Amino acid sequence: MDSQCAFVIGLIMVLSPRMPELSAFEVFLAVAKTGSLGAAARELGLTQQAVSARISSIESQTGVRLAIRSVRGTDLTSAGVVVAEWAQRLIDVAYHVDAGLASLRTESRQKIKVVASLTIAEQLMPRWLVLMHAEASRRGQSPPEVILTATNSEHAISEVRNGTADLGFIESPGVPKALRSRVVAQDELVVIVSPDHKWARRSRILSARELCDTPLVAREPGSGTRDWLTGALREVLGDGVEQAIPMLELSSAAAVRGAVVAGAGPAVMSRLAVADDLAVGRLRAVEVPELRLRRQLRAIWIGGRTPPAGAIRDLLNHISTNAV
Repeated sequence: MDSQCAFVIGLIMVLSPRMPELSAFEVFLAVAKTGSLGAAARELGLTQQAVSARISSIESQTGVRLAIRSVRGTDLTSAGVVVAEWAQRLIDVAYHVDAGLASLRTESRQKIKVVASLTIAEQLMPRWLVLMHAEASRRGQSPPEVILTATNSEHAISEVRNGTADLGFIESPGVPKALRSRVVAQDELVVIVSPDHKWARRSRILSARELCDTPLVAREPGSGTRDWLTGALREVLGDGVEQAIPMLELSSAAAVRGAVVAGAGPAVMSRLAVADDLAVGRLRAVEVPELRLRRQLRAIWIGGRTPPAGAIRDLLNHISTNAV
């Protein structure tokens, strides 16, 4: 295969207007194999006149006499024998490439590597994937295989940029540079405390300044939730504002939630992640009317504005239909 590829690359590097198309070489090879314009025409589903005209066109384009016609048939010239050997090698490689591309297209529809921020990976992706599998089953189809990795938004962006992941989902503000994106869901951040925390019993409104100055239980740097809170505080308090150093820095939403439930202190989390805790009173939400805490959750990919065809586009279209 290496020598065949080198042969093709060599042709491409010196490609000129005298180089026939692959379809022309296929006609020529049919004549070489059958030894007859008529037989080649029947094999290709063409008229004999069309085959004859194509051979004449190849000879005119290349400037090389390839075949000699007679009443007994068509014989290749010595140059034609050499060209037929080259053409066969070229066609073989072209078929190999065509089959390989078909295989890649099939694989792209069957398998996809997805990296998602924790809120999306834990709260939304399971539902989306279950519904996608159920829909595929109803249609008698096989759903694409989704290999999901949960991380923070910063790492998700990095992995999509370097090609480690085919598709990413982030919760950080803004659209990452050099990537395409689509909003797939809406979310809201909420300040949470344990029921016995002083903020749970306060009568006055919590201000953005007080939240900013309070050490929080927080996710690690690079977390979309943390970045979004920083942006919301700066919208109100100015770009130069400095937040208090976190009381704790934890690498998962579950750890943050558990620390708040245990009474470590307040935190800011996705409402999706703590909805059940708020419903049963295990946690309390504290309103901060000054802050804009609603946010957009985005899918990100490399390429054109339209998501790549195959599993990526199928998954995003499904999500768009079932997004919350």
